[in-house]
Amino acid sequence: MAGILKVVDRLRRWGTKWSLWPPHLVTACCGVEFGHAFGSAYDAERFGMLPMGSLRQSNIIVIEGTITLKMAKFVKYVYEQMPEPKYVIAMGACAIKGGVFYGSYHMVPAPKVVPVDGYVSGCPPTPEALLKAVKELQEKIVHA
Repeated sequence: MAGILKVVDRLRRWGTKWSLWPPHLVTACCGVEFGHAFGSAYDAERFGMLPMGSLRQSNIIVIEGTITLKMAKFVKYVYEQMPEPKYVIAMGACAIKGGVFYGSYHMVPAPKVVPVDGYVSGCPPTPEALLKAVKELQEKIVHA
């Protein structure tokens, strides 16, 4: 019986790896690079990422840039609406540490709002960097 459960768990992790569906949640200028990653030049769908319109069907949030105090409540709400297992990638210097707005009264780094599983550095980060972070997250999912 334990062998069957092990196989089912491995199959579930494989399915999760190839079905990361982010909602369209653009918080700042990194959204352009996120969109570029889904264009024909990079085609993020071949890595199993498909943008979803519904929060309750999404399992990954890519926080694309700045999060203000007002936006932090919404990001937390979106995260809580997502089914398990759920993942977060912080994209851009603003999402990671505040970027050019570091120390500003209204900026909140993503790790203070939701638990972050992957980081994409840069200002702006490249689509290649985003896809690399996705591949690293997929490996983390499979070997969990």
